[in-house]
Amino acid sequence: MPLTAVLLLLTAMISSAIQGPLTADERAMVAHVDTHNDEAVRLLERVVNINSGTQNFEGVREVGDIFRAEFDALGFQTTWVDGAPFKRAGHLVAEKPGTGPKFLLIGHLDTVFERDSPFQKAEWIDDRYLRGPGIIDMKGGNVIILQALKALDGIGALKDMDVTVVFTGDEEDPGEPRSLARQALVDAAKGRDIAIGFEDGPADPKYAVTARRGTTSWEVRVTGKVAHSSQIFRDDVGFGAIYEAARILNAFRERMAGEALLTFNPGTFLGGTTVEFDEVQARGTAFGKTNVIAEHAVIAGDLRTISPEQLARAKKAMEEIVKGSLPHTEAAITFGQGYPPLPPSHANAKLLEIYTRASEDLGFGPVTAVSPERAGAADVAFVHGIVPSIIDGLGLMGADDHSLNERADMHTLPSQTKRAAVFLYRLANP
Repeated sequence: MPLTAVLLLLTAMISSAIQGPLTADERAMVAHVDTHNDEAVRLLERVVNINSGTQNFEGVREVGDIFRAEFDALGFQTTWVDGAPFKRAGHLVAEKPGTGPKFLLIGHLDTVFERDSPFQKAEWIDDRYLRGPGIIDMKGGNVIILQALKALDGIGALKDMDVTVVFTGDEEDPGEPRSLARQALVDAAKGRDIAIGFEDGPADPKYAVTARRGTTSWEVRVTGKVAHSSQIFRDDVGFGAIYEAARILNAFRERMAGEALLTFNPGTFLGGTTVEFDEVQARGTAFGKTNVIAEHAVIAGDLRTISPEQLARAKKAMEEIVKGSLPHTEAAITFGQGYPPLPPSHANAKLLEIYTRASEDLGFGPVTAVSPERAGAADVAFVHGIVPSIIDGLGLMGADDHSLNERADMHTLPSQTKRAAVFLYRLANP
């Protein structure tokens, strides 16, 4: 569906969504969610208790098999996309053709907690909070997708909807080449009208995500002329690799710091006579003496931008700075593939209007767009430019994701599921 048609459809949906009380079908979905919440909790505990760190291919596939069986039971056609070509476990794709708007729902099966992590099992903290690896990032979001679809199925609304679900198996550590690792997601996005991501976003139900900054890794390698330290700054010796690396970093700061939604952080800096740096493990060693001018330096960092245009400008500026080397030094910068940005758009904002009205009608209050500064990179950004309207951050809420204290506010499991079910219902029935 062309963007103009999608915008007209969303505008019509917004007008029809100003209704206040829930319809009988919507009330029935709310009741379905409440009736089946214990079932949802058990499913969540089951998948959280299976280690599915990105590098644990067997665990990722095991979690995928559990969700695959659930989608099969709902009448979806499911496929496991083998991840061998990009050195990962793979992805789960579930499809159900229908009429009306074409939906793409996005989740991921993997977590940051590998098999050697001390954090392996779900544990209740009290009657509200459940701690567990990947519980909000994002096994809880996957369960919400499934339970919302079950609620729609419970009132007979799902049978006519056109829904594709993609659960990637390597969101936390994408495979390479990135083009292959995201091919299944990109292919699934083609022809879709609306994409909805169920990450935890800012982990606060008052917010959703309509824009995300992309992230790109960068690395600067510098060489200088080795000599005794007493000779530094001489015309025939120069400044050494560390001074050149420092010049580059300071020039980055002077030229680019302060631009809205642009950040560039040097996370690692090694310099000396010899330097060894492992990009994959993000660690290295350096050897040098105080009386020897540094011959080598390596800087590794990330670059975060809100649009492809901002990314292109930043890359160009960094490349220009690196080229202006101090005497008797040479430097080169390389950029990784990274995650693309999800720029803000009118269509995304209209989706949020429909979502917030569903939330208000349910009695959960308004939802506003979180600042892109608080929204990290995610898979949903890969479908920007393919799907005309996108929203994310509708998953399970909690705190401290990616930490040993990652925990879910389990009161938000039914509330987020109800929001998602009513949201999808209204989008499908303008």
